[in-house]
Amino acid sequence: MTSLPLTLRHELPVDAAAIERLHERAFGPGRFARTAFRLREGVPPDPALTFAAHVGTFLVGSIRVTPVMAGGHGALMLGPLTVDPAFEGRGIGAALMNRSIEAARTEGHDLILLVGDAPYYARFGFRVIPPGQLVLPGPADPARFLALELVEGVLAQRRGAVTAIKSGA
Repeated sequence: MTSLPLTLRHELPVDAAAIERLHERAFGPGRFARTAFRLREGVPPDPALTFAAHVGTFLVGSIRVTPVMAGGHGALMLGPLTVDPAFEGRGIGAALMNRSIEAARTEGHDLILLVGDAPYYARFGFRVIPPGQLVLPGPADPARFLALELVEGVLAQRRGAVTAIKSGA
């Protein structure tokens, strides 16, 4: 059996429909009610930090990163990170995470936030945000509200609401 190589590249407009189908399979219709989705709604992801994974011509994973405000300062909201269930456990999610984090560093960003599984994301340097320090616009398990400092000490300087950046803002 031949093994097709994994290709990571910036997400292209042509990927949008396949990514939406992937999100639908992975998260179902309930994804629209999630707090993290509310922050991303109507705000395009940052194309410099958003990647698609392909095996041959088949889209097998995606990572999106959206600019937000955190305590009055710019930050990034990572997610969703999605891998096709048939390709889970092959390092695709980790490859997408590493590529996106490195791109955020290169672009000069200082803080990445996400709502997700702390044990999974800890290997990339994410840690739980102290309860009440940053406040999401809806319910989220505080043990799943995580941050990665790209500049040491920046999280301690951020306090207050995490809000979407609306178009034209």
